[in-house]
Order: sequence, then C-alpha cells, then structure tokens
Amino acid sequence: MLILVGHFGLHLTFYNRINATGLQRWQIKLIERSVAVECFLFPIVAYFYPNPAALPAALQVYSWICLAAILVLGIPWLIYRPIFRIGWLPVERRVTHVVVDAQLPTSPFGSLRCRINAALPMNQISHLAIEHKELPVARLPATLDGLRLAHLSDVHLTGDMLPTFYQYVADQLMAWEPEIVCLTGDIVDKADCIAWLPDCFGGIHAAGGCYFILGNHDTRVADPRMVRREMEALGWTDLGGRAQPITLRDTEIVIAGNELPWFGPAPPLDAVGDERFRLVLSHSPDQIAWARRNHVDFMLAGHTHGGHGRLPFAGPLLSPSHYGSRFASGEFDLPPTTMHVTRGLFGTHLQRFRCPPELSLLTLRQRNRTSS
Repeated sequence: MLILVGHFGLHLTFYNRINATGLQRWQIKLIERSVAVECFLFPIVAYFYPNPAALPAALQVYSWICLAAILVLGIPWLIYRPIFRIGWLPVERRVTHVVVDAQLPTSPFGSLRCRINAALPMNQISHLAIEHKELPVARLPATLDGLRLAHLSDVHLTGDMLPTFYQYVADQLMAWEPEIVCLTGDIVDKADCIAWLPDCFGGIHAAGGCYFILGNHDTRVADPRMVRREMEALGWTDLGGRAQPITLRDTEIVIAGNELPWFGPAPPLDAVGDERFRLVLSHSPDQIAWARRNHVDFMLAGHTHGGHGRLPFAGPLLSPSHYGSRFASGEFDLPPTTMHVTRGLFGTHLQRFRCPPELSLLTLRQRNRTSS
C-alpha cells in the first residue's frame, strides 16, 4: 500500500510540474497520456505480485523510489498544507456567495457540456465568491493605504460560459468602484470569442487604469496579438513584458507584467533603480522567485484555479505549478514580496468542488513587516 501511495504521489508531482512548463499544449498532452498509461499499469502489474520481493528487479528499484518519495515529497507537501498556514498572510475577509445562473434572466451556460457539468452535485462553476479582503502589504506608501484594487484572472472565453456571466462579474466589480483593475491572464481560448471581449470587459474602468497580461491559454489563439489589440481598444493597458510608472493618488509607483514562461521576456525591473513601490501582474505564482529577486512589493497571480477541488484539511491536490499545490490560491508573505493568488473565474475543466470562482476586491493596507 505504501508503495502505491508513493507511486501516485510521484505522478501527481509530475502532472503538476509538466503543466507548469512552457511546452506546447500538444506536447504536454502527449506526455501526460503516456505517463497516465504507466500510472495505472504499475498497480495492475503489482497486483499479480503480492510479494514485492518477487517483482522484477527494475520494478523493485522503482518500488524503493516510491517509498523514498513518501518522505522526500510527502513531508514538504504536508508542511505546506493550507491548514498549517506556513508562509500565509492573515487577512480580514468578507465573502458573498452568489449563484450567478439563478440571478440572470437566461442561462449563462453556452454549451451542452457546460450545462451537464453545472448540474453535477456540488459543482460550483457558477457559484461566484465575491471576496472583499483587507490585504496588508509591506512597503505600501502611506498615500495608498486603503487603495481599492480589483483582481481578475482566468476568464477562459471558450464558448462554454456566455458573456452574461462575465457581465454580471463586471457589474459587481464596478459597483465596488475600484481605483485600479488588474487582469492576470488566460483571457481567450478560442479566436471566435475575441468578439465577446467588449461585452465582457468594455464596461470596466477605473481612475487609476485597467491593466492586463496574457497567460498560457491565450497561446491557443493563432495570433494572441489579436487579444492584446482588442483589450487595448477597450481602454485596457497591456503590461506583457513591460514595466512602467503610473500615478495613483498622486503617488508614482512601478507596475509591470510577467507572462513567463509562455511569453517573454520578463519585465526589466532591474533597470528600475529607485525605491518606488513595485506592483507586478504575473499569470503564474511560479514567478514568485523572480519577484523576490527583483524586490517586487506586491504580486498578483492566477493560473492555478485553486486546484479546481479542495479536500477538507488537505486542501488542493492538482495545481499546474512548479510548487505543486502550495500556491494554488490565497495570500502569502514571502519577503520582500506579498503575493495574492486568485482562484480565477472559469476554466476549461468544468468542475469546481469546494473551490468556487473568485472575484477579488482588495483593499490594500500598510503593514510593518517586522511586526507581522
């Protein structure tokens, strides 16, 4: 039994990491399917060898690797479970849950598979969590204390969820009157849905600006520049691979966008030699090491969808990240960087169990890191 636990742990680790790479989608799927065959083949072979000592030599070696994996991989995985809150940032939050399809005059489900999945017991794909968070951020200028920042991510316009769902999200966002809006990638999966962008995002505006980057699913559009052009035409600022100064409340900060490993290069923060507050939009939380090296003060990320499912106490298992499910969603204090990872709004996998889509409405607060 322990051998099988280690076996599946190895494959879970591999699945999360392979999906965090910049490989093309067809390459990832080919590797995944090949490894999946081996994943289920090993238990079948082991079934016919009740005595592990009778296994062929190669499988005996692999069995010892599986046992070692329980310690090498299992202990770090256990330590960083959400229940232990290691590296997490305590925040005050108020969450409002809304069943969006019950609020709309017509169904927002645009495909048969979406309607079928939405009908699954406990599936929360249209159960929007509007999360108001008082988020303490180190080095936040005093003039920006109380700044209202709306964070969106992982929209995934595929045709499965209709624009009415995103319009509802936009209405809730605008009712809050944010001072700045940030969208951290995975906007359009199918080129036909680019035409939906005005309906989904055309009504969003903020005094401090609306900013976006692209993510790995935007590479599925033959020419991702079409997404960039349409978003810019709607008044959004493309930060992909760029760093630029902006002014909020008469305070100049630097805002940048990191789309690695799918689009490059990283924004040139090393060229910013002053002490201005640094805000970065990153599609993946995997860029946290880069952010810390570049003295980023606050990083926004998505990509992981919260794992699409969270077990009681154990939290998420699946998460396309080099860190596994450690940063699947939440608020983290990783000096010198504070990081917020949202569960996102949708996904190409139409199941969300104990993991509703998230609209993040963040009120930034000053924090003295030494006292946190």
